[in-house]
Amino acid sequence: MPNYYVFDTITKPVNVQMTNTYQNPAISAPPESNASNFGRLFSIFGSASSLVVLGLTSATISLLLSNPIGSGRTVYLSQVNGSIGGSSLLSSLTGTMTMVKGGILTSPSTLTPTNNNFGNTTTSTSTAQSSTGAITGGTIVASFQLAPGTFAQQFVGSIILPPGSSLSAVVTSSSSAIGLTMTSVLNFNWWEV
Repeated sequence: MPNYYVFDTITKPVNVQMTNTYQNPAISAPPESNASNFGRLFSIFGSASSLVVLGLTSATISLLLSNPIGSGRTVYLSQVNGSIGGSSLLSSLTGTMTMVKGGILTSPSTLTPTNNNFGNTTTSTSTAQSSTGAITGGTIVASFQLAPGTFAQQFVGSIILPPGSSLSAVVTSSSSAIGLTMTSVLNFNWWEV
C-alpha cells in the first residue's frame, strides 16, 4: 500500500483517502437529494410559443422567484433549465437566457411552487411569477446564448436568496423562418432552509 498520511496535514485538512469501499461504500449526493427527502425542494415552470408570420419573431418567457421579507427561510438555487425549439427549420432558431438579480416582470401571472417530494405537503414560502414579456430593472447575473434543444445551468446552491431578495430569468427564442412555431421553456429548481 502506498504511503498515505494517517493524520491530516495543513495543506489537506480533511483526509479524503477512501479505503475499504467494498465493505463500507462511500456515497456522495448533491444537497438537493437531502432537501427533497425533507420536502424542501421546489420548482416552477413557464413556457411561451409564437408563430413566425412576417419577419423576425420572438417567443419570450420570464420567471421571477422572490423570497419575501420575514419568510424565515433562505432560498438556494439548485438549477435553471429549459429549452428552445420549433416545429421545423431549427437551424434558423436562436435564443438567449439571461438571469437578473431582482427585476420586474411585465403583466405577471402568479405561479404556485411545486414540492418535488410528492408525498410531502410542505409549501414554499417563496412567491413566483411568470410573464411572456421582458424583465425590466435589476442587475444581470449571467447571460447565455442558446442553441435549439434543452439547456441546464447547475448552481447547486451557489446563488443564495436571503429574505427580501429575488431572482428572475428570461428565455427568448427568435427566428424569421415563416411558418415556424417557436417555443421557449424555463424552469427554476431551488431548496429552502
